[in-house]
Amino acid sequence: MIKKELITRSPLRILEKSTQGGVGNGNIGVITARKGVGKTACLVHIATDKLFQAKHVIHVSFADDTTHIVSWYEDIFQEIARRYKLDNAMDIHDEITKNRVIMNFKQDNVTTEQVLKSINSMIRDARFSADLIMIDGYDFSKITKEELGCFKKFARELQVEIWFSTTLPREKQFFDDNGFPVILKDFIDHISILIHLEAKEDYVQLKLIKDHDQLPSKTLHLKLDPQILLIAEKKQ
Repeated sequence: MIKKELITRSPLRILEKSTQGGVGNGNIGVITARKGVGKTACLVHIATDKLFQAKHVIHVSFADDTTHIVSWYEDIFQEIARRYKLDNAMDIHDEITKNRVIMNFKQDNVTTEQVLKSINSMIRDARFSADLIMIDGYDFSKITKEELGCFKKFARELQVEIWFSTTLPREKQFFDDNGFPVILKDFIDHISILIHLEAKEDYVQLKLIKDHDQLPSKTLHLKLDPQILLIAEKKQ
């Protein structure tokens, strides 16, 4: 399969059609789940889809070690190439890898201002024209609404799309009466797309909680296959 056809047939087109066009430039998307359910896999698949479209991606990790992030990208690319029988796979791999940068911070040791300054330096000074910024493993319990507002302002000024992943706390009551994650209730105005990953017996269901100005709380026709790490269409 040629790359153009792969992009068209990607299950992530379903996500765009199921929402108001996806997150969109200047906006923030968030993926929530319990620990170990598949947030990083989702972020990496979304990022890889953008890389196939010749977009530039900055992946910001707050993990202690980023080697596993590179492994996620390699594994997901190889699975996509195998599943879709991608033509010239290694040439495409080398081409898109040049458009990806991985950055690493420890959230307890850095301010929001410092994180944004470093990202901005990568974009402005290093001339890496990012289209998408992934912020992986971000703890919203450690920030204020104003700090997320800084990310929102940054996204709007640079016209980039920002995705966060965050782990829901262990407490049983992590949704409010409206089905919205309690940990994110103070940030609702800054979040355009919110997706929750719900573990089922043999797959992970994607549930759309917020879609720009709407709170649909609907199950998407998408799932994350934990065996192959890919988002796939969930057949009816």
